[in-house]
Amino acid sequence: MNTTTELIRQAQQGDTHAFALLYESVYKDLYRFAVYTLHHTQDAEDAVSETVLDAFSQIHTLRDAAAFKAWIFRILTAKCNRRIRQYINAPTELDESLSSPGSDMHEQTDIQRALASLPDEDRLIISMNIFAGYSSQEIGVLLNMNPNTVRSRQSRALKKLEAMLA
Repeated sequence: MNTTTELIRQAQQGDTHAFALLYESVYKDLYRFAVYTLHHTQDAEDAVSETVLDAFSQIHTLRDAAAFKAWIFRILTAKCNRRIRQYINAPTELDESLSSPGSDMHEQTDIQRALASLPDEDRLIISMNIFAGYSSQEIGVLLNMNPNTVRSRQSRALKKLEAMLA
């Protein structure tokens, strides 16, 4: 059986089967993260598809095989963030049969804006924990960080979000 390091080496040499095996090892986590982040299955599928295409075309830039999962998640996070910015900046047309929008819609938009205003790495930590259910230990492994650093960054980011939403 091929190790991750060997699969990455093969994928970097253009082996599509090796890359498919790498993708197979992370696709459920990628999709779950995208759905939790975007709250829309079609957008999540699109973001994951774009991520896979970018990852395959850029696999030669990956220097550390142990960082593959964190690397592909960073690509996905960028795709999700771009879509969130599109949601926020897109004009919304309301169906005339609807009454005025409820506070839940406003709260969700405020939360999305506040989350989008965080630095990329803080947003990634928050999203991986809250939306994808990763523990600080797992996030630390994925991002090559000490779990204590993950917890402190998450705590500070949540305090920033709380202040922005107050």
